[in-house]
Amino acid sequence: MTATKVRVDLSDRAYDIHIGTGLLGQAGAFCRGLGRRKHICIVTDQTVAGLHLATLQAGLADAGLTSEALALPAGEATKCWAQLERTVEWLLAQKVERDDVIIAFGGGVIGDLAGFAAAIMRRGVSFVQIPTTLLAQVDSSVGGKTGINSPHGKNLIGAFHQPRLVLADTDLLGTLPARDFLAGYGEVVKYGLLGDAGFFAWLEEQGPAMARGDMAARIQAVKRSCEMKADIVERDETEKGDRALLNLGHTFGHALEAATGYSDRLLHGEGVAIGCALAFELSARLGLCSQEDPSRVRAHLKSMGLKVDIADIPGDLPDAQGILALMGQDKKVLDGQLRFVLARGIGATFVSSDVPQETVLQVLSDALEVQKILT
Repeated sequence: MTATKVRVDLSDRAYDIHIGTGLLGQAGAFCRGLGRRKHICIVTDQTVAGLHLATLQAGLADAGLTSEALALPAGEATKCWAQLERTVEWLLAQKVERDDVIIAFGGGVIGDLAGFAAAIMRRGVSFVQIPTTLLAQVDSSVGGKTGINSPHGKNLIGAFHQPRLVLADTDLLGTLPARDFLAGYGEVVKYGLLGDAGFFAWLEEQGPAMARGDMAARIQAVKRSCEMKADIVERDETEKGDRALLNLGHTFGHALEAATGYSDRLLHGEGVAIGCALAFELSARLGLCSQEDPSRVRAHLKSMGLKVDIADIPGDLPDAQGILALMGQDKKVLDGQLRFVLARGIGATFVSSDVPQETVLQVLSDALEVQKILT
């Protein structure tokens, strides 16, 4: 087992993120003592269950812990009221008590939904995040944001509920389809773009090695991403200030996800990657950064094989005004004003509500015009 650790220092709700290889089989040793009973309920999805559930349950059993699992359908559509109700009712049927521990075992969908179920069960039950995707390991499993989607927008129903522990086993990334790994890479790049130009430069060199399976590069990328997120969450747990920087690319990305019906046409991390490119293009048009910055962002994303442009999204999309309307449903809207994460350069971002709507519309119109020409 090769592992490193990042601390999220939130006073009496502080917890550790363990990152490395071989952690899943040791899950029992990590989880033992977190709950009063020696029985743990696991919420996972059908894909993860088929690949890794036996290993997790064996690791729990090695530490004298029994377990039961609920396997939900895989995919973003699971983050809905119906599956939340199904999960909560199953947990109640399992007689989960306030002093028990629930394990969220899967990607961001499962982590968000199971974490939200834990937050509202008996007014708050402890839970452990065991993220199985790159996206979840570097982003959604850390920081305590939980929730589900609404037809009105993404993540509009939820709660802040910090996990007791995060186990990010990088061995699990080896079973990810290439597209899912790259979607998670979109969130990794985000960290360099929002606050660490040196990390972005490192990714330009080491990103291809990560994609090929270099474990040292993967552990380092997950660790640095978690360090950056932990630092921001410690300063601003409930997104009153700096934490909004973590939404770089998300205002555009969430709208594009809504426009594609939260389907396989566009994965979350792909939307973030396109959104980051659009955010830098918007920043350049506002005179905040040089045109070389969005070009460099797009060049790196493209070199990794990620979606970079709206034109890379298959199928029909709303017009610019329609996408802007979807952006207006974003949970980061304040007093009816859209908030954007803008850039003065790579690694230098800030949040602003003072963005001319006509400039946003022009950026979207130009991107959609390219899509129209290519199709």
